[in-house]
Amino acid sequence: MNQLPIFLHSDEPIDQTQAHAAVSSAARYRAILDGQSELISLAHVDGRLTYVNEAYARHFGSTPGQMIGTNLFDMVAESDRAAVQAHLQRVVANGVPATDENRMTFANGEVHWVAWSNGLLLDDDGSTPLIHSVGRDVTVRVQAQAAQVHLTRLLAEQHEKLRVTLHSIGDAVITIDQAGLIDYMNPIAECLTGWLLGEAAGQPLEQVFRIVNESSRETVANPVQRCMAENHTVGLANHTVLITRDGQEYGIEDSAAPMRNAENQIIGAVLVFRDVTKQRLLVSEMRHRATHDALTGLINRTEFELSLQRMLVEAQAQSVEHALLYVDLDQFKLVNDACGHAAGDRLLRQISGLLHQCVRSRDTLARLGGDEFGLILEHCSTEQAQRVAIEVCARVEEFRFAHEGRRFRIGASIGLVPIDARWPNGAAVLQAADTACYAAKEAGRNRVHTWFDTDKAVQSRQGDMQWVRRLEQALDDDQFVLYAQRIQPLQTEARELHCEVLLRLRDASGQLVAPGVFLPAAERFHMASRIDRWVVRTVFGLMARQRGHLGHLATLSVNLSGHSIGDRSFHAYVEELLLSTDVEAQRLCFEITETAAITNLADALEFIEAMQRHGVRFALDDFGSGVSSFGSLKTLPVDYLKIDGQFIHGLLTDPINQATVRCIREVARAVGKQTIAEFVDREDEMALLREIGIDYAQGYLLHRPAPLELVLGLKVEA
Repeated sequence: MNQLPIFLHSDEPIDQTQAHAAVSSAARYRAILDGQSELISLAHVDGRLTYVNEAYARHFGSTPGQMIGTNLFDMVAESDRAAVQAHLQRVVANGVPATDENRMTFANGEVHWVAWSNGLLLDDDGSTPLIHSVGRDVTVRVQAQAAQVHLTRLLAEQHEKLRVTLHSIGDAVITIDQAGLIDYMNPIAECLTGWLLGEAAGQPLEQVFRIVNESSRETVANPVQRCMAENHTVGLANHTVLITRDGQEYGIEDSAAPMRNAENQIIGAVLVFRDVTKQRLLVSEMRHRATHDALTGLINRTEFELSLQRMLVEAQAQSVEHALLYVDLDQFKLVNDACGHAAGDRLLRQISGLLHQCVRSRDTLARLGGDEFGLILEHCSTEQAQRVAIEVCARVEEFRFAHEGRRFRIGASIGLVPIDARWPNGAAVLQAADTACYAAKEAGRNRVHTWFDTDKAVQSRQGDMQWVRRLEQALDDDQFVLYAQRIQPLQTEARELHCEVLLRLRDASGQLVAPGVFLPAAERFHMASRIDRWVVRTVFGLMARQRGHLGHLATLSVNLSGHSIGDRSFHAYVEELLLSTDVEAQRLCFEITETAAITNLADALEFIEAMQRHGVRFALDDFGSGVSSFGSLKTLPVDYLKIDGQFIHGLLTDPINQATVRCIREVARAVGKQTIAEFVDREDEMALLREIGIDYAQGYLLHRPAPLELVLGLKVEA
């Protein structure tokens, strides 16, 4: 049975009455202990139990009698046994009560945490030390504490993650308390405002976050106050500028949102903003590029036509008169062909500067394309406009363009048209000015022709017939000549020949005329498709005759006009030639301009698909010059993108051009197309194109155009 030690504090002999009383006292003591809910035990130092109360035995699925002699260490969780043994040994050694907590395995197999109060007693004879233990199940508390520790750790981790995130993100973040005072700023906010957190904390937001309208310079309302008042997220209006502590300015975009507690009460706000200065500059630059000519800086044809339409509406509504001058340079093609595109571009820039000197600040000057310029003279009579036009002719005639020791004389043919209520729309005014300009050229160049109702038909008919006769004769007498220019791979060694067919016209003196001179007229008078037929027929015939000698030819590119793309009879003509001519279609590539393809989209798709069934490839020429460039790739199944030359000129110094070329390359790679850079005139430009990853290059640096047969290796140069 349970043995409890008996302690009588007297040196006198114990009689039977005293012994009986002691036993009765022990029984009562045991009864008291058995009634306790705590786990009470007596054990030797080695762990053998000499007594347990009912609660102790019940937790271990036994009776007090059955547990006498068992070892308490067997009930201690194995991982805690060494620590419990060491603890009890210290109690014995020190003779001082001590507390401890350890895990015990109860009868149901569950592991519980028990808090023990351990002290030292002596057995019945007072010689053997016993350990008296009182334990209490504290599992719930320990688990709660562990959960609290875990929660605290999680909160600390989340707080650290939030801190690191706010410090790492590219946006600036400021938090504001309910009173509108700053209590936090991340490093980006410190950088943009010029305030450190230690200085800004506790300051009103307006003191640190100073914002004004970019145009009016008026103070912009505090977005945080608005978001807290309206109880929702708000953003800043466009064109907001942040003024830093030291006076610097950043264009910014931002949003402010209220912060709420668990009871959904607003306790402050968070302001997130970012520096968009570069983006705004880029947007402004792109907007400028969309409305201005990249070469001269003048407004482009599209913007000019909008201005012309506005002037016409004003003239119709208010009975005022403006004037339009259509200026076409004389002898520009000679300079461009003789000296190269770079010299031609320099000439155009110098002429645009000269024209600027001839007009008032309120007048509109634009480059309409090529060597053509347009001027709108506001509130200007025909007589005044004639004086301006004559001055322009005189200044251009006096001008001399110098290049590598040579001097060139340039002229200007000008068509003058009054802008008044007689015109139905701006296009009619521009057409009349073009016709008048052409009449000036036909009359001897470097002069002004003023449009009159009575001579419009005569002048137009005369000009039409002269060009028709010249082009008709060229077609009948084979006065066209085929040249070619090589296209060089940039990423691989040039083992095969890639080249583009170029057209020339032989005039009466035997001189070759560049296509820029006669092709605009051919387009204007709808002869381009007939010229394309001659080119295709001639190229196919040459390839068929020399089939056995063209093993080195990888791609022979042939340009097609917009008229041909939209001409179903031309489609049928080419397909019939493919079927009837012994030509290797896989060596052919048709080049079509982006504008022509989009303008005649349905016809272009039908033609491309029909040709690709024969193995013919396609290149999208002047890619990037149109507003729908990237969108067109979704619908046009071409093989090559020829990057417009305007992006190659100045590639090294113009970050916009570089970004555009890189963007075109990435898009081409994504849709499985190859890229060709046109008008490559410099070694350093070619090196950068190679680095960007452009596949091919074409330009005077690599090869100056030569007769087609010579380029194909079918004829030895004389």
